[in-house]
Amino acid sequence: MLYLLPSVLHPPAPRHFMLRLAALTLLALLAAGPAQAQWKWRDASGNVQYSDLPPPHGVPESDILQRPPSARKERIVIVPYGAASSAAAAAAASAASAPARAGTKAESDLQARQKAEQEALSKQKEEERRQAEQRQQNCRSAKDRLSLLEQGVRIKRTNERGEAIVLDDAQRSDELQRTRAIIASECR
Repeated sequence: MLYLLPSVLHPPAPRHFMLRLAALTLLALLAAGPAQAQWKWRDASGNVQYSDLPPPHGVPESDILQRPPSARKERIVIVPYGAASSAAAAAAASAASAPARAGTKAESDLQARQKAEQEALSKQKEEERRQAEQRQQNCRSAKDRLSLLEQGVRIKRTNERGEAIVLDDAQRSDELQRTRAIIASECR
């Protein structure tokens, strides 16, 4: 009879009360889902830390022991300013595939040869550029000198003893021929 007493004191709950209780329970279970999104990492002193926030920025990637499923690793690709987008995409693709294949000695030798060839080519281009600048400067100087010679301006030179000598007509014509030859060879 003792067992009947509680049922007599507490009549069965109405149906809508049971529905509300089930809905509240389901809501509580759904709210508890994000609580499982835990980060787990080892700090600098070696202690394991748990948090719902990501670890501080100083924690190395190897010390992060667990991530929440929603947290994904982002890959950052740094593209130099002014680089062509296709060249940057090709460089990023080759950088991404480089760890996937094993580098053999033959491949590294080939890369070293290609790098040496590129350096030699760049040195050659730099030398050609420097020579072109020198030719342009020689051309300008020769044209200025030709202009002075054709105008009939008196031109003085200094001899070995340091004396000033004025060019005569024969020397002027020799100088004109030499200057025109320089212009022909340097001004292309």
